[in-house]
Amino acid sequence: MSQLTIIDLAAKLGLSKSTVSRAFRNSNDINPETKARILAMAEEIGFSPNLHASNLRVSKSQTIAIIIPEFGNKFFSQAIKGIELVTRSKGYHTLIYVTDHQVQNEASIIRSLSNGRVDGILMSASGEGNDHSHLNLLKDNNIPIVFFDRNYDDINTVYVTGNDEEASFLATEHLIKNGCKRIAYLVINPNISIGKVRMDGYKRALKKHKIPVDDQLVLDTVNQAELNTEDIRELLRDAKPDGILASVERLAISTLRVAKEEGIAVPEDLKLICFSCLDITDLLNPSLSVVKQPAFEMGKVAATYLFESLAKPVKLEEQQTIILDSSLIYQDSSKKIS
Repeated sequence: MSQLTIIDLAAKLGLSKSTVSRAFRNSNDINPETKARILAMAEEIGFSPNLHASNLRVSKSQTIAIIIPEFGNKFFSQAIKGIELVTRSKGYHTLIYVTDHQVQNEASIIRSLSNGRVDGILMSASGEGNDHSHLNLLKDNNIPIVFFDRNYDDINTVYVTGNDEEASFLATEHLIKNGCKRIAYLVINPNISIGKVRMDGYKRALKKHKIPVDDQLVLDTVNQAELNTEDIRELLRDAKPDGILASVERLAISTLRVAKEEGIAVPEDLKLICFSCLDITDLLNPSLSVVKQPAFEMGKVAATYLFESLAKPVKLEEQQTIILDSSLIYQDSSKKIS
């Protein structure tokens, strides 16, 4: 049955190939009874049309690529849910690619997609390198790209993000208002866009309250828990912070583990706040306060803008930044801190 073609199905039904094709494309210009008869026969004989090949013939793949730095981060799983909600409503499929934070992997993926395999791309940048010329392949092939969460400053296109700088400022100020004088900032790769803007918010809050920036309190560490826990342990022992702003939730979790091992009481001796999409923050209360990130909404908005650019192409020379509210800071599961 797998060798059957749409021509074979048309012959069995005594219909033209174009009529059968319209039934599978859900066209309006076909009699509903005829369409029902076609679909019933297809199901009976186990025929499934190759819609991807059909779409390629009209230069449309009906497919969107999602490129993310990693899978092991709930932010991206929630963003993908938002993207999928929009793409399915448009009758599109999605392909998901992971760069592992490596720009060479990102470039390889972009090259493989630039031949028309997808109609558009939604990407959270790997954050590496200064040469992002591989993205020019998309411009050359009229494939639109929309960034979400992380972007490159040298690539101009639509970028959907949270108000990370302001949220980081509010989070740092919250620690200061709760008596913290030595506030550490934990980050994985401060060169990526969100790492930079969150650090800007952290420094702005310190400056406002006349607290000098101490480089000893800025920890640039790694994703791997077995490595970042040792970095955090050294920070706690040597720099002795009384407050910590973690730019990602995994660093906050590592901090909680190290603090427990070191006999440091949270939040009595060490106050901790982080950017997070965790659903279990109420279970960690009062140990952990969070800046709630709108990951699902970010995915929806990014996908919506991508489909708008498919309908009316947006040139890469044009830039538009869409900022969503991520400044919901919670001290516990019910109390918002303003």
